[in-house]
Amino acid sequence: MLQLNFIREHTQEVIDRLSVKNYNANTIIQEVIALDNQRRETQKKLDDNLAEANNLAKEIGNLFKSGKQSEANELKTKTADLKILSKELSEKLEEIENKLNQTLVQLPNLPHPSVPRGKSAEHNECIHQEGTIPQLYEGATPHWDLCSKYDIVDFELGNKITGAGFPVYKGKGSKLQRALINFFLDNASEAGYLEIQPPLMVNEASGYGTGQLPDKEGQMYHATIDNLYLIPTAEVPVTNIYRNVIVEEKQLPIKNTAYSACFRREAGSYGKDVRGLNRLHQFDKVEIVQIQHPDKSYETLEQMKDYVAGLLRKLELPFRILRLCGGDMSFTSALTYDFEVYSAAQEKWLEVSSVSNFESFQANRMKLRFKDANGKIQLAHTLNGSALALPRIVAALLENMQTADGIIIPKALQAYTKFNVIN
Repeated sequence: MLQLNFIREHTQEVIDRLSVKNYNANTIIQEVIALDNQRRETQKKLDDNLAEANNLAKEIGNLFKSGKQSEANELKTKTADLKILSKELSEKLEEIENKLNQTLVQLPNLPHPSVPRGKSAEHNECIHQEGTIPQLYEGATPHWDLCSKYDIVDFELGNKITGAGFPVYKGKGSKLQRALINFFLDNASEAGYLEIQPPLMVNEASGYGTGQLPDKEGQMYHATIDNLYLIPTAEVPVTNIYRNVIVEEKQLPIKNTAYSACFRREAGSYGKDVRGLNRLHQFDKVEIVQIQHPDKSYETLEQMKDYVAGLLRKLELPFRILRLCGGDMSFTSALTYDFEVYSAAQEKWLEVSSVSNFESFQANRMKLRFKDANGKIQLAHTLNGSALALPRIVAALLENMQTADGIIIPKALQAYTKFNVIN
């Protein structure tokens, strides 16, 4: 959530920067300022009313001590009226504050000045590319055919049990999944991230804390009886560990990693781009999360970007890094790098990771703060990244590593899979 004082002091800047995300903020910003003016005016009336009531209470006490009961009783009637007015003002203030907060949470995060303008993925900037695009043997096939050929992922069985987008992994397919999860977690631990095993469902407050609610409400699976949401990523429960927490500056950066199943409705996703493992409703992912000092968060973002690049090198996958344009960024992000691996059999790039800096946007919603050496309390910055999402990594591995004799497992994974080929 954007900070109210910043909106008031830099109104035009906020409107201009949000336009980079193709968001017209003129009307809602004016509404925010109008509501804040009402809030301030009502707060002043309430404060003045309470101050007058306190002064009268002291005066009434003095009158009773002086034996002037009649005058004291007259003032007591006035204080009763002030109490009624205070109650009315308190209720009005609460109503205004709730409306103000409901309006504020509709505003996206401000994009970093380096974010390019653009309306869709076509306008993202490729800032790095490395690795050799593999030349496949004649007869190479897409991963969905390989999954069937080697009986490692069963899409039809998943459809029978649950529905489309919920595949069943079998045999070496299951072992490959487990190997990748452990490989990613071990690398994260070696990089100083504390492993967390979070719940797979969160409450409404957690969804609001990291910005999935109300923005992505329709994309989340909602258990309505208990009002709980299945997580779209481990970022949500892990970051919310620090909701309503004040940490010491010396604790920063806080680095957590977590494996979880992830659940996304992906409403409106149809066609060839969702075939096989390309887009699922349930998938596995290892996430990295950092809580950092505002002065160091962009340095940290670069470090996280380099870390994810290192994972892809170890997996021997050709990849590229994109700086997302305003129109392709998430609601909560200030700057996002997307990683894409090349899928040789499909002849296309597949997104496998997003690494983002949210600055103070999530922290303000969650009241995540830190106390500096001088005792001053301020909002922290939050960052997260996929390290990595499994489905498209598996798709690219199967397709890029396929030979006429089987699918070769990258050397870095063989100690985890306990086999070097799927055949």
